[in-house]
Amino acid sequence: MAPFSIVPAGFESRRAATEYIENEMSKRIMFLDGAMGTEIQELRLSEEDFRTERFKDHHKDLKGNNDLLVLTQPKLIYKIHLNYLLAGADFVETNSFSGTSIAQSDYGMESIVYELNKAAAEVARDACVGMLKETPDRPRFVCGGIGPTNRTCSISPSVENPSFRNVTFDELVTAYTEQIRGLLDGGADILLVETIFDTLNAKAALFAIDTLFEDGVYERVPLFVSGTIVDQSGRTLSGQTGEAFITSVAHADPMAIGLNCALGADQMRPFLQSLANFTSTNVICYPNAGLPNTFGEYDESPEMMAKNVSVFAREGLVNILGGCCGTTPAHIKAIYDACKDYKPHVPSPDIRKSKLVLSGLEPLIYDENSNFLNIGERCNVAGSRKFARHIINNEYEEALAIARAQVENGGQVIDINMDEGMLDGEAAMSKFLNLISTEPDVAKVPIMVDSSNFAVVEAGLKCAQGKCIVNSISLKEGEADFLKKARLIRRYGAAVVVMAFDEDGQAVECADKLRICERSYHLLVDKVGFNPNDIIFDPNILTICTGMEEHNNYGVEFIQATCEIKSRLPGAKISGGVSNLSFSFRGKENVRQAMHSVFLYHAIKAGMDMGIVNPGFLTIYDEIPQDLLKICEDALWNRDPDSTEKLLEYAQTHGKDAVAKSAEEEWRALSVTDRLRHALVKGITKYVVEDTEEARLDTVTYPRPLNVIEGPLMDGMSVVGDLFGAGKMFLPQVIKSARVMKKAVAHLIPFMEEERLANLQGDEDDNNIYNGTVVIATVKGDVHDIGKNIVGVVLGCNNYRVVDLGVMTPCEKIIEAAIKEKADIIGLSGLITPSLDEMIHVSKELQRAGMKIPLLIGGATTSKTHTAVKIAPRYDSPAIHVLDASRTVVVVSYLLDKGLRDEFIADIAEEYEEVRDDHYDSLKDRKYLSLKEAQSKSLQIEWTLPENLPPKPNMVGHKLYQDYDLNQLLPYIDWNPFFHVWQLRGKYPNRGYPKLFNDKTVGEEARRVFDEAQTMLHDLIDNQRIRAEAIVSILPANSKGDDIIVYKDESRTEVAGVYYGLRQQAEKDKESTDAYMCLSDFIAPSSTGIPDYIGSIAASSGFGVDELAAKYEADNDDYSAIMVKALADRLAEAFTEKLHQDMRRDLWGFAPDESLETQDLLSIKYQGIRPAPGYPSQPDHAEKTTMWKLGNIGDVTGIELTDSLMMHPGASVCALVFAHPKSSYFAVGKITKEQVLDYAARKNSSVEEVETWLRPILSYDI
Repeated sequence: MAPFSIVPAGFESRRAATEYIENEMSKRIMFLDGAMGTEIQELRLSEEDFRTERFKDHHKDLKGNNDLLVLTQPKLIYKIHLNYLLAGADFVETNSFSGTSIAQSDYGMESIVYELNKAAAEVARDACVGMLKETPDRPRFVCGGIGPTNRTCSISPSVENPSFRNVTFDELVTAYTEQIRGLLDGGADILLVETIFDTLNAKAALFAIDTLFEDGVYERVPLFVSGTIVDQSGRTLSGQTGEAFITSVAHADPMAIGLNCALGADQMRPFLQSLANFTSTNVICYPNAGLPNTFGEYDESPEMMAKNVSVFAREGLVNILGGCCGTTPAHIKAIYDACKDYKPHVPSPDIRKSKLVLSGLEPLIYDENSNFLNIGERCNVAGSRKFARHIINNEYEEALAIARAQVENGGQVIDINMDEGMLDGEAAMSKFLNLISTEPDVAKVPIMVDSSNFAVVEAGLKCAQGKCIVNSISLKEGEADFLKKARLIRRYGAAVVVMAFDEDGQAVECADKLRICERSYHLLVDKVGFNPNDIIFDPNILTICTGMEEHNNYGVEFIQATCEIKSRLPGAKISGGVSNLSFSFRGKENVRQAMHSVFLYHAIKAGMDMGIVNPGFLTIYDEIPQDLLKICEDALWNRDPDSTEKLLEYAQTHGKDAVAKSAEEEWRALSVTDRLRHALVKGITKYVVEDTEEARLDTVTYPRPLNVIEGPLMDGMSVVGDLFGAGKMFLPQVIKSARVMKKAVAHLIPFMEEERLANLQGDEDDNNIYNGTVVIATVKGDVHDIGKNIVGVVLGCNNYRVVDLGVMTPCEKIIEAAIKEKADIIGLSGLITPSLDEMIHVSKELQRAGMKIPLLIGGATTSKTHTAVKIAPRYDSPAIHVLDASRTVVVVSYLLDKGLRDEFIADIAEEYEEVRDDHYDSLKDRKYLSLKEAQSKSLQIEWTLPENLPPKPNMVGHKLYQDYDLNQLLPYIDWNPFFHVWQLRGKYPNRGYPKLFNDKTVGEEARRVFDEAQTMLHDLIDNQRIRAEAIVSILPANSKGDDIIVYKDESRTEVAGVYYGLRQQAEKDKESTDAYMCLSDFIAPSSTGIPDYIGSIAASSGFGVDELAAKYEADNDDYSAIMVKALADRLAEAFTEKLHQDMRRDLWGFAPDESLETQDLLSIKYQGIRPAPGYPSQPDHAEKTTMWKLGNIGDVTGIELTDSLMMHPGASVCALVFAHPKSSYFAVGKITKEQVLDYAARKNSSVEEVETWLRPILSYDI
């Protein structure tokens, strides 16, 4: 279908009309009408005149809504248009200055916006058609007037909250789209975006216009753009200079650009002169009739204004002249008469055809004669830990200080990146850019919006009024994706960085870099219409001197590619992230600075135009020490295969950790275990074979060759991982350590193979020679693989079979390979932020596929927090973040060691739970669902399915346990918390009981304390010094909303009590489908008619403990007093564990065949849960009173509740018991005031009392 178009009166086609206007502007000055508002004010219309019959009952005052008059007084508006045309105007502007839903909301007239604009264009068109009959040789045109709205996208209306905006870019686009549709449907010949005091508002209008035209809905019409300089500073209200303003809107290719409003002609002249000199388009100007007087009126007569304006015409500054505030048809007639015979402005050559032109509040012009463009790199959460910490902690003022310092240190463009897994990148980018706009010292420079997530890029572009650089796009997802993003970037008016990636991955060699860049260039120029000067290629600065030979030529490849690109792709620029070059030497800043300076010295000569660098972190090339300079030169040009070793040596001998050579060989006097560790840490291969053989021959310490690997060699690699993570080792050293390990393992392999063959007994699996199989992959959407490749090398050196699936690996291929290769471990790698989402997807799919293989997460943007919060909860098997290549070996070895695996996994799970808690507690801007919405997302159980029917208990009622035999509890004791009391904690592999006894630091003391505990424990039991009492209850129950109704008996006619529940409200991750839990979800609702039950336990082994402790304290034996309490606590927990097992097997009987070891019980591998009131699943201690009432617990057991609802004796435990197989532990987390009010009402308690008990989980202050 052809685009919609109303052909201007007097023409056969839209194209003919456009050509006429362009031709006329080159021959004569054309004229625009004057102020519609001034003429309307002269009519002195009443409220009734604005309303007429149609709007007589409207709920708001309408007087002053001038735009409405096109509907209620169209004849008056027609007459005003006609008078301006008779005065000499070529163009009349529609009466639609406030014609958006945003502006009309003040009058409650949003619903008629389209109709209003369509009518405004029709009235103006009628006037033009009428005038054509009078002057058929001089066609007249309708300018569809698009005002700025009454809100600003770049400025906060709140002094207290500078990042706040009362309108968003998207809201403006939506509003402008509706207005523009009405204007075009009504017959507007030209679109005039005018009175621009905030360029970001105008960019939203231009975005809407281009979208409508590009989508083919409408045929293109000419575009005029007019800004407003608000005072003698020469800037817009949002702070831009005229030149910066032009730069920001030039992408829309306006037929005319200029200034209007705010100033009179006299005050406007110098700014119009600057604008005319800077722009390559026609110039439009329509000033006010002077400056307003004290009464807001304009005093310049038509003759005075014509005299002032004629200066513009005489000096050749304008192509279109008109009037704004205070002007009338008489003013336009005088201007027409005074200026019609002057020659029009001749546009200047377009500097954008030969230069890269950017803008913040001020313009930045770059060409081949400019110096190297420094792009400040420290406002990048992926590259600056300090900046990332400030952003994550919501310390935006401190983050702004970093941006300010970047500009002060010479940054001409500021790179801003918010790609961090735990950040809402879109929100963080928007907030930071909104804040930057309040800092003129920073906002004056252009912004590079840097993200691998295009949604974050768009969020940034929607907050920047200047012309930005987008960093980056590439062909890795194919041409369609590339072109789609490129067209959007052009529509936003930004320049673009294109990475040298394609569907096959990252370009490493010069030929591939050039091939991809040429292909990208022609797509951008030929298909998208990109200005070649707005194209910036990043041919991939990759890390050299990593210890891997294939990386050594990366610097040469970049420089050669730069030369080729600059010679073959006219206008294109070259950029890159300079710090990548020296990444392997992070922490050794003297070496890194020298490497950067040497690289830039040569890359700039080759044609590199700009780079992401810390401008305050560069060494002057001529001031680099000569010995270091030679090493760096040889490393860059790959002239010396020993460059890496020499840089390492230089770093070690010129830093704070330098070691005297005379002490080098002293380590040979150490034990063989320590020698092997030293060799691994230092990367020394000289003696490793003989030391490994010495260890192998020590069959007492190492009975099998494998024990040498698992012992001293893995200990050494663990130290390497710790040092690398602490920044005390760098990548080449890790690779050297891996090669030492490989040499040691290679020596041991024949002996392990001999052992394997002796034990093979017909098993011909060749993979048995390996320690395990690890499938690794860079996830779909990501082409970065250097880090993954290093992991592969390190694992291979440690005798693991590595199956590398490469880059851009789809989830299904990872799962297929893991099954086919019988993988023991899956490793996912990713460098860019979208990879984090893909990793979440992979973890979900692994879970759906029923996989049980541990999942390792690694890569530059990954983190322990992201893995703990967003990946691990999606996968029941271990999902573990690995900081770097060296640590991978240690983690893999623990996971594949049957003796260490379970404890390691449990420890990780505990650590990640703490990480999740800390993360959610730290969120200052946490969002919460309404209680109703949270309830709608409760755990859904289909109760009628056979597997979901609640099990009927063998016993309903209460069972009392008096003077329980403590000997029966001994197998159920969990000793780990006992050692925590004494603060005795071992280190891997000696974490937890009983491995703790082997720990070099605390093992001996732990054994002594344990032995003394056994002596006391047997004394307590044998001499009956303490007593245990308990009660178990199983009662009829059903849920009702968030509460659990407990009935007196099976008839379920009388309520005995109610357990009140609290529901999760804190908003979960956007990709999460998890339910918002409440304990009542695990009990069948009363509405189902299905009978259900709830259990409880109250148990104590503390009777007699206080008396014993007091006796010890009286004898000044505090040690024994603590010991007896610690043992009583262990017995109470063991008592509860035993009673819960009895309930599952016998009293309730839903798991009669359960046979679990103690460790399995402690790991909660049984069906059901037993949460305690006052703990995460029900944080209200007051719910204990219901339990005590239902079971008469205080009277029958002697376990009492204190005023603070603690249990006495202290060694006591209580818990609710849920039987359903889908019941699980969860934390309610923070809740809102809404839920507190609801909870208090349900409990019939005061809000103050409820808030007292729930203070730790309130999301608000009291």
